[in-house]
Amino acid sequence: MPKLDSTRYTVLFATAVSVVCAFLVAATAVGLRDRQQANALLYKQKNVLLASGLAQPGDDLSRDEVLAIFDQRIKVRGIDLQSGKLMPEDAFDAKAYDQRRARNDPALSRSAPPNEAQIARLPKVGTVYVVNDADGKPEQFVLPIEGLGMWGTMYGFLAIDNDANTVRGLTFYEQKETPGLGGEIANPKWQALWIGRKAYGDDWEPQLTVIKGRAGTPEQDPHKVDGLSGATITGTGVSRVVRFWLGDDGYAPYLKNLRNGGAS
Repeated sequence: MPKLDSTRYTVLFATAVSVVCAFLVAATAVGLRDRQQANALLYKQKNVLLASGLAQPGDDLSRDEVLAIFDQRIKVRGIDLQSGKLMPEDAFDAKAYDQRRARNDPALSRSAPPNEAQIARLPKVGTVYVVNDADGKPEQFVLPIEGLGMWGTMYGFLAIDNDANTVRGLTFYEQKETPGLGGEIANPKWQALWIGRKAYGDDWEPQLTVIKGRAGTPEQDPHKVDGLSGATITGTGVSRVVRFWLGDDGYAPYLKNLRNGGAS
């Protein structure tokens, strides 16, 4: 046995501690993986509720309450992004589908055309959260959006009314923008400024823009949203992300189908 004050003992002891700690960390990570995934899914579902107005900022909803509202009012569907057509429910499990994971799978995605939102790949199938009214009729559609901000990718949800044009809500549930500046995209007060704005102009081209300074009311400035003080780059990034997903490479084909009476 090596002496306790020897270099050999120190190395052996440090190695043993490192191996044990690595094993414990790995075991904990594996053991908690399912719970972490469930919590991440619940967090996304709550943000869908926030974007649609079915939950309000500050609501202290339990897991069961979130799931109950989600199951009662929201139907998850998959759509072919290029055609805008719904995927058959009996052949595609939209609830189990992970759009972000699919985007990184070459078999389930395609290269995105050059775009200002700097999106490199697009999933072949997108997710839409159909929000039904009390009678079970679609009243709005929550669309996942993502794209580059100043410091990293921003992930959020944009809710569009059943007129396929009016914004019902916006959330960003994951972002790396500067706290107090670009990070204000997560502020419910700023997000509320989007409600009632119009996604498209008369030619059905995406028009929503975060401007410098203040915009008027939705009636006065239907396509403009207040800028973020000291965060012009983030505001520009949000504009580009929103317009990309409202465009032909995003959800425009689906929204066009809705305007033409297509199934939702």
